[in-house]
Amino acid sequence: MQKISLLVIFLFFASCSVLYAQELPVVNSIEIKGLKRIEEGAVKTKLSQKIGEPISQEKTSEDIKTIFKMGYFDDVRVEIEPFEGGVKLFYVIKEKPTVVRVDLQGNEELDDAKLKEKLTITPGAIADTVLIQDNATIIGKLYEEEGYWLANIVPVVKKISDDEVSLTYQIDEGIKVKIKNILFEGNKNISAKKIRKVMDTKEWWLFSFVTSSGYYKKDQLANDVEKIKNLYFDNGYIKAVVAEPEITLGEQKKDMNIQIKISEGWQYRLSSVNFTGNKVFDNDAIQKRISLVPNDIFSKDVLEKDMSSISDLYSENGYALVSVMPDLSPDDANKTVAVTLNIDEGDKYYLGRIEISGNTKTRDKVIRREIRLAEGDTFDSSKLKRSYERINNLGFFDSVEMVPKPKHEEKAIDLDVKVKERPTGFLSVGGGYSSVDKFIATADLTQGNLFGRGQYIKVKAELGGKSSLYDLSFRDPYFLDSPYSFSTGIYRSKREYIEYEKDATGFYLGLGKSLAEYWRADASYNFERATIENIDETASKIIQDQKGTNTTSSITPTLVRDSRDNYLDPSRGSRNSATLTFAGLGGSTAFIKGILDSSWYFPLGKTTLMLRGRFGYAAGIFNKELPLYERFYVGGLYTVRGLGFGEAGPKDPDTGDKIGGTEELIFNTDYIFPIFPEMKLKGVVFFDAGNAYEDFQNFGTLRYTAGLGFRWISPMGPIRLEWGYNIDKKEGESASKFEFAFGTFF
Repeated sequence: MQKISLLVIFLFFASCSVLYAQELPVVNSIEIKGLKRIEEGAVKTKLSQKIGEPISQEKTSEDIKTIFKMGYFDDVRVEIEPFEGGVKLFYVIKEKPTVVRVDLQGNEELDDAKLKEKLTITPGAIADTVLIQDNATIIGKLYEEEGYWLANIVPVVKKISDDEVSLTYQIDEGIKVKIKNILFEGNKNISAKKIRKVMDTKEWWLFSFVTSSGYYKKDQLANDVEKIKNLYFDNGYIKAVVAEPEITLGEQKKDMNIQIKISEGWQYRLSSVNFTGNKVFDNDAIQKRISLVPNDIFSKDVLEKDMSSISDLYSENGYALVSVMPDLSPDDANKTVAVTLNIDEGDKYYLGRIEISGNTKTRDKVIRREIRLAEGDTFDSSKLKRSYERINNLGFFDSVEMVPKPKHEEKAIDLDVKVKERPTGFLSVGGGYSSVDKFIATADLTQGNLFGRGQYIKVKAELGGKSSLYDLSFRDPYFLDSPYSFSTGIYRSKREYIEYEKDATGFYLGLGKSLAEYWRADASYNFERATIENIDETASKIIQDQKGTNTTSSITPTLVRDSRDNYLDPSRGSRNSATLTFAGLGGSTAFIKGILDSSWYFPLGKTTLMLRGRFGYAAGIFNKELPLYERFYVGGLYTVRGLGFGEAGPKDPDTGDKIGGTEELIFNTDYIFPIFPEMKLKGVVFFDAGNAYEDFQNFGTLRYTAGLGFRWISPMGPIRLEWGYNIDKKEGESASKFEFAFGTFF
């Protein structure tokens, strides 16, 4: 049947539409022609022209526009033909080709994976011009965020067949534009220096190639705008406005200036603090949790901490879904602001099911026994936080995530514990250089999570120019699934001191038990056979008198309180220990040796202040001398940095030999700050004071040092590099010392 052009029919009908509108042909059928990949139903649902209705030029024209807007088609037209006393309507469609391949060319600084991760056009997508150009813009923004402001992205579409094309984005990256200046306008009461200090975006400087700073990053700068606002809010400027940064390129387009305009407004003080909605706890109980004080300059930071403290009060007592919302009422005339804290207490919740996932090696019980809440207990956010710290401190996981899932009808909180395991076996064969032992060869085989049971076993051999050590040790923190820990080990060591050598062989057995959340007690038995030999002829009589072989049979009880948030890199909490060694249970030596050690960590923003104090006392008993190797030698990386081994302590009056003391007193102060957080590299500035004494003579007199260093939690373990300056240098001592070590930080 011959098809008739829609235009001809419409010209005919238009000429007599007024008189004969009732005679317009009825549409008896609608067909979609030309579809290959798109479902016919998807197109028909868009049509306004319906079967059984008279044909309408207005509706078919609108249908053509609607179908085009779907974005899948290059051409749409309408045809008609007579059909069963009316007409059949055809929508003839030509689909856009499919993109069968997406390539990137010219990108060197950003790899394919990083770029394609953000692209919304992939093989199989429709070759839509708008979509193709949008993705070119996406790539451009990615480069812009990395500082490549001059990057040029050109999409090239190549026809493979009538239905298929390939897409290539040609990328000209250009050079990375440096941030020359960060300027501020309108800041009268807060200096530019203070504002720059809170920002992560920095001006380019000499070492930007190391720190990766000095380049524009969109998200980072957006966060910096919020940080500037918070800085003003923390200083009482509650109506401060920070505009979007204005960026201008230099004449050579190699650098940029960032200008941030600020409207500070007035500084406001706090007039009053009130509470509403609290029924479980009265105003006095809540008042004890806050530090906002009327007449003080208003601080958003203090307000948020107080809100968090109030939330903790509730969530530690089962009210898991409590919310605290502030309502600020400024008095512009008096430049004051009243704060009302609206408390929605919610219901009391209990802990439901605990689900553990991600542990392919570690057994569930190893994780569960560190969780401080049991199923059915009243929900307690402080115990949940402590559970996270304990699981993280196991050292078995790269990440630990604890996700509470409320079940409102049951008034319960299910807990999902998601972990990502890390390798806990470690094999190292190599060498190094120690500031004490000179060249060292090492072989170390350690498994910190034996068979996924949380047990620790270690075989170690170390051979240095002045020392050697062979050690086999084992520890089970939950021996036979009991609350007791068990440890044992055997060792052989040889060490060359300044005037003598010590050759020792021994073994030990230990048993411990947790007494409370942060408290534990341990007791160990040690037997050692030690020989003092190769004594210098000029050595002091104290050293000469101890030549020969002795055996030591000792028991050592230890009481420890450890509340550090992270054992390897703590930022808050403390570790306090009391240790007393009693030797004389057989063997040829008899002595007592006690040590009190206390370390405290205080978070100061992103930095940490560490304060440590240590006191030790030792004495021979049963008319026997205290062995040389049990005396206190102060000086070195783990006591007073910047001094040599034993320099802070008694010396033989005739020979000047360092003989150690029977008492020690040590103080350390560390200020630890991040350098490259993503690399876990930190800097430290320290001040040390300490000394060893003989029978409390001159007790309290101290030697002083200061210095700086680096601490890096590397993939191979923690590393310390520190330089100490000898403030009160004595004759024969060096002015400073550089030392380093592999191992845990004190």
